[in-house]
Amino acid sequence: MDLFAELSEQVHAAFEARNKARDQALVQARALTRHAAQAIRAIHRSDSELAHEHLREARGLVDALKNDLAAFPDLFFAGYTQDAIKEYAEASITVALIENQPLPMPEALGIEYATYLNGLAEVTGELRRKTLDMLRQGYSPEAERLLACMDEIYALLITVDYPDAITNGLRRQTDLVRGIVERTRGDMTISLREQRLHEAMQALAARLPDVGELPEVQPPDADDTGV
Repeated sequence: MDLFAELSEQVHAAFEARNKARDQALVQARALTRHAAQAIRAIHRSDSELAHEHLREARGLVDALKNDLAAFPDLFFAGYTQDAIKEYAEASITVALIENQPLPMPEALGIEYATYLNGLAEVTGELRRKTLDMLRQGYSPEAERLLACMDEIYALLITVDYPDAITNGLRRQTDLVRGIVERTRGDMTISLREQRLHEAMQALAARLPDVGELPEVQPPDADDTGV
């Protein structure tokens, strides 16, 4: 009977520790997701300082999750944890690409490759949003640069041809990326054509002679009408 009592204590202690770690991880994951979202929001508003502040907070939470769940690897690789870390990857890459900075690598972010690639796939949606914001002001070479980044992301993703169990469903994300890139390229083409048409019309108007005001047309004389 003493063995059963000992086993009961061990079981309850193990499950209590696991449950406590899980609850804490859920809180950290939610906070991590919020900071990642705020970083993306800030960079879209051209507030670089605030964006990096949220990224620093997010990185601290990523490190905390890794340390706190070191004894529970199954919890660390659970869906809610990796989804939050994926949001951090997306935010970090989005901020870097919009600022025209070097691409942050998985090792530098402390993120697994599968999670990193899924975050990278979602970056294309944010780059499309930024590109459309630019195109509202007219065609922009900077928008072309972001489209080139989107092309590079897609070119990388289509080479990762492994089972979904390994890539965490990356294949579906890659299909979505293709559609986003093609729609953005279409928007860019329309904007470029409109820009060239506008420039051509301005050049034509500059070459036309100044004809001044047209003379006022007088009504016909009664004798001319035959009335």
